[in-house]
Parts: sequence; C-alpha cells; structure tokens
Amino acid sequence: MGWWIALGIAVILVIWLAGSYNSFIKLRNKVEEAFASMDVYLKKRYDLIPNFVETVKGYAKHEQETLSRVIAARNGAVSASTTEERLAQDNILQGTLRSLFAVAEAYPNLQANTNFLELQRQLQALEGEIERSRRFYNAVVNQYNTKIELFPGNLLAGLFHFSRKPLYEVSAPEERENVKVQF
Repeated sequence: MGWWIALGIAVILVIWLAGSYNSFIKLRNKVEEAFASMDVYLKKRYDLIPNFVETVKGYAKHEQETLSRVIAARNGAVSASTTEERLAQDNILQGTLRSLFAVAEAYPNLQANTNFLELQRQLQALEGEIERSRRFYNAVVNQYNTKIELFPGNLLAGLFHFSRKPLYEVSAPEERENVKVQF
C-alpha cells in the first residue's frame, strides 16, 4: 500500500514538473516572439529614417548636427547586439526623432512637401505599432518574470536556468517629464 502511495506521489511530481517546465518554455517563446514582432517594426523604422532625413536635409541644410545625431542613433540601434542594448539604443533614437520633428516644424516649405508628409505619416503610424508591440512585449515579459519569481516556480526556474528578461523602459529622464504647453 505504501509503495502505491509513493508511486502516486512520484507520478504527480513528474507531471507537475513537466507541466511547469513546459509553461516556462511557452512563456520564454512568447517573450522571444514579442521581441521579434517589435523588432520588425523597429527595422521598418530604421529603413524609413534615412529617407526622412534626406527629405529634411534638402530644406534644413544648417541643421546638420540634428540630422547627424538622428543617423548616429539609428546606426547605434541597428548595430546593437543584445536585447538590453537594443532597448537602450531605441530610447536614444526615439529622443533624436523628436528633435528632428521639432526641426521640421520650423520649415513651412518642408511641411508642404508631399514626400515629407508621406514619410512623416508612415513614421507616425510605425511609432503607434512600435508602442503597441512594446506594451505587448512588456506584458509577456512581466508574466514570464512573475512566474520565475513565484514559489514554487522559482525553484524550477533556478534548476533549469530560466532568468529574468528586461522590460522595455524609458531611460531618458526628459521623456518622463510633463510636456509644457505655452501659448
């Protein structure tokens, strides 16, 4: 009788272990899928930026420093190799794009240019897609990280070397400040 109870407990333990391990794998794969989806939108943005900069360059020749910072930030984001680097470089790129839009607002002729307007529309649509994909990525990462930290999952996570994944966070302090509206 005792032998059957021990066997039953062992079977339940093996089933729990397999189910828990599989749920960790599923969540890890969801995190990777969410990052890959976000990466597709970021790649589209990286491809669109040089066209946008070239259009602005024709109108704003003396704004070379801003244009150079945007291209440097884009190149830094494209060449980042780890998830953490990609997220940090994307924050930098996002800040330089804001300064590029500010420069563009100073040139009425540029704002009337149909190429500029179309590129700006495409960039704004991409920014919306990137925002949604970041939210999805953070939600999946949060679910994964929570599972890793909660008992008894944390025991299994440590045993099989599942580690926390980074959230996409705003790193530039100026992006956290309230926007000042002045008339």
